Amino acid sequence: MDFAHQVDESWFEGVATVGLTSGASVPEVLVQEVLTLLAEYGYENIEEVETAKEDILFSLPKELRAALKNDENTGRQLGGRGAKPTR
Repeated sequence: MDFAHQVDESWFEGVATVGLTSGASVPEVLVQEVLTLLAEYGYENIEEVETAKEDILFSLPKELRAALKNDENTGRQLGGRGAKPTR
């Protein structure tokens, strides 16, 4: 799913425990929105279980990298590699 509002409350009828998993490519904001929604449905006791430590970074698509390369100031504002620190 792409948005928390896509969760259907009927999925939880008769369910006592819910598990939520996500991977490195899932935005943290989506995970938090789903957890908030689950709390609204009565699933408030959260136990975080980490099964794997992920430190994967995803590159921007080549079209965006090319656009940033063409506009050096924008790249610096985004804090990408090679960006000069602001003072």
